[in-house]
Amino acid sequence: MKEQAEIGGTTDGGLHRLALSDADKTVRDWFREQMANADLDVRIDTMGNMFGRRSGTDPQAPPVLVGSHLDSQPNGGIYDGPLGVITALELIRTLNDREIETAHPIEIVNWTNEEGSRFQPAMQASGVWAGAHDLETEYAKSDADGISFEEELNRIGYNGDTPAAPQEAYEAYLELHIEQGPTLENVDADVGVVTGVVGFTWGELSFHGAADHSGPTPMDHRNDALVAAADVITQIRRIPGTLGDRTVGTVGHVDVSPNSVNIIPGDVTITWGFRDPSDEVVQEAYDRVLEEADWAASREGVELDYTETMRAPSVKFADRCIKAVQSAADELEYESHQLLSGAGHDATHLDSVCDTGMVFAVSENGKSHSPAEYTSWDDCYRAANTLGNAAYKLATSD
Repeated sequence: MKEQAEIGGTTDGGLHRLALSDADKTVRDWFREQMANADLDVRIDTMGNMFGRRSGTDPQAPPVLVGSHLDSQPNGGIYDGPLGVITALELIRTLNDREIETAHPIEIVNWTNEEGSRFQPAMQASGVWAGAHDLETEYAKSDADGISFEEELNRIGYNGDTPAAPQEAYEAYLELHIEQGPTLENVDADVGVVTGVVGFTWGELSFHGAADHSGPTPMDHRNDALVAAADVITQIRRIPGTLGDRTVGTVGHVDVSPNSVNIIPGDVTITWGFRDPSDEVVQEAYDRVLEEADWAASREGVELDYTETMRAPSVKFADRCIKAVQSAADELEYESHQLLSGAGHDATHLDSVCDTGMVFAVSENGKSHSPAEYTSWDDCYRAANTLGNAAYKLATSD
């Protein structure tokens, strides 16, 4: 874990390893070598997803897939998705060291661009693999510098030969991740048994007013895009409280132009994000934010454009995978707690391909997506043991 964390590591103990960056290439090279050293059959697909297969004793048995992602948020934390990939690798090493065979093959995977921080949307490559996104559409997506996903995938040498789609049926998919919230710590649990993932909507609102001199222009002659945007930002903070105790809403990005102290803002773009276990509540939040944006634009005399950049329905994981994780925790005598994930994960897309489940490791103080993200080695160990035992159960089942 520490070895991979040095690749793209920051001076404050965090991780800056954006998808398809030079640091991402380096950690991919490292992971590819580790898989080869573990005698795995390595393949890379046309979205850069990396797979390593350990054969099973039954040639007809579908594989159990285990993994997560190695890319990070800008100046994020070292645990996040990488813990799930390293844990999957350790599962293979343990089986090899103890010469344990499984009827089903076990594959481990590193999904490309789960974070969605450089190229949108999040969970991009697992979405293509699962059939939720179109390959060519995602290839054309560009970063803030106008560089396309396909260009960067080719540049770092990870545009593979295998189609980015399941080439066979899969028995199950398991993913280990840090919780990224305070629930497990608050209930004094050792490990989390994830029952599903909340639904969410992401989008952009752009307000187009008139840039003008901030001194001579009277207040009643202004078409201030930032005032309209600010009104909506406030409402995005308030809307969740009117919908439910599990609803959350966030504005994570604001782009102001010309962005000068002496000029009335002419163009402003903000993002929205709403999440809730109920898809109906997510839709209501979406409707509400557009209604609030229309009102704000009308009040300030500005134009409005909006785009929904991502919509993910809520997911209920398969009972057999939940049971496998729960049984593993019980047999290991860990204090477990069942909960929904408030964050999206690649498991969201995998659920449409095969039975899916997740294990959560405790996040100290609920911190994530920052260098303050921390999971103790004891908590890493407990989550890894739970994942390993659950995957073994599924890989030896009839």
